Amino acid sequence: MDKQKIEVRESIVKILKYLGENPDREGLKETPDRIIRSWEKIFGGYVQDPDQVITTFEEDNVVPHNQIILLKDIEFYSTCEHHFLPFVGKAHVAYIPQSKIVGISKLARVLEVYARRLQIQERIGNQVSHYLMSKLNPLGAACIIEAKHFCMTSRGVEKQNSVMVTSSLRGCFLENPQTRQELMTLIKSS
Repeated sequence: MDKQKIEVRESIVKILKYLGENPDREGLKETPDRIIRSWEKIFGGYVQDPDQVITTFEEDNVVPHNQIILLKDIEFYSTCEHHFLPFVGKAHVAYIPQSKIVGISKLARVLEVYARRLQIQERIGNQVSHYLMSKLNPLGAACIIEAKHFCMTSRGVEKQNSVMVTSSLRGCFLENPQTRQELMTLIKSS
């Protein structure tokens, strides 16, 4: 185990003691190592660059410039940077191509890169829509997110059914009300 992991493991042991636990008891002996391994997945976005997960293709007139490309109901998991608690939900990612298109699964992968970090919901949407605008040069890009935040459901005001909704709209989705309305209608359809 490298020096940094040893230090993190020791810190987790201290946290267990702070909580009033015995880190040497049977059920907790391997907990620090399990936490470290889980963090490698939960915060895997720090070691990923969205450019590594996306492939673009030159649009060859197969996709008209007036077509909304939407991947909706993308499940995601993230961690609140304020309370270190999870928030989970679904995202809807869309763009209108101008010269480049992307494999549809790549939209989910870009979302995953940004969600797998200490985050706030608003930032994830902005990062995704900004990235799509810079990488694809589309007419517009959007990321609408609906999520439940454990910092609200398990502590604080303890409102179990509250859902936070954010939208990051760019280009024609922001500037054109009809385009924005068409996107929202597509998201609501089954």
